[in-house]
Amino acid sequence: MPISGGTIREIDEAKESDNAKLVEAVLFISGRFLTMQELVTHTDLTPMAIKDAIERLKGQYDKIDSAIEIAEKGELWKMGVKSEHSNLINKLATGRSEFSKAEQETLAIIAYKQPIKQSVVIKIRGNKAYEHIKKFADVGLLKKKKMGHTWELSLSEEFHDYFSLKDRTEIEGETKEETAEEKIGGENQLKEELKEV
Repeated sequence: MPISGGTIREIDEAKESDNAKLVEAVLFISGRFLTMQELVTHTDLTPMAIKDAIERLKGQYDKIDSAIEIAEKGELWKMGVKSEHSNLINKLATGRSEFSKAEQETLAIIAYKQPIKQSVVIKIRGNKAYEHIKKFADVGLLKKKKMGHTWELSLSEEFHDYFSLKDRTEIEGETKEETAEEKIGGENQLKEELKEV
């Protein structure tokens, strides 16, 4: 029995739908930005099939005016809630699963002391902070400026968007400590460590 053009389109459509569901499940479960390599590893799909699936999901979410979106930062993707619903999410969320406690502490130090030399952060947090800083820069949360043999680190505008913070220039009567550090899980212990620096 010959296969018609309609049957081939139906098979292709079903495969694309399955691919989109697979990518959607991986993004949903991860709760963090994933690289293309991570998506390939978890889905066993080709990069082209993954990009097609992401575009399909974005279209579906837009079509139904969903509160869910696929956020893209460079070559990183994450499923999340649209920014207009961030106040509700902040009330419900008890923490940010995307960053480990150690990463949160590193980011809190940078937020509290910015601009700060990378070498100072490493001195406070240890060599593991190199990985943390790279991750934050890759996601776009930090700005890095070459300063001699090290980097000067400061928060990017995306940091404020990501953690649903006011722009620093709009904050009245609040300190960086109260806005940035509290949002990303900073603790009193960090304040004591920072006083020694």
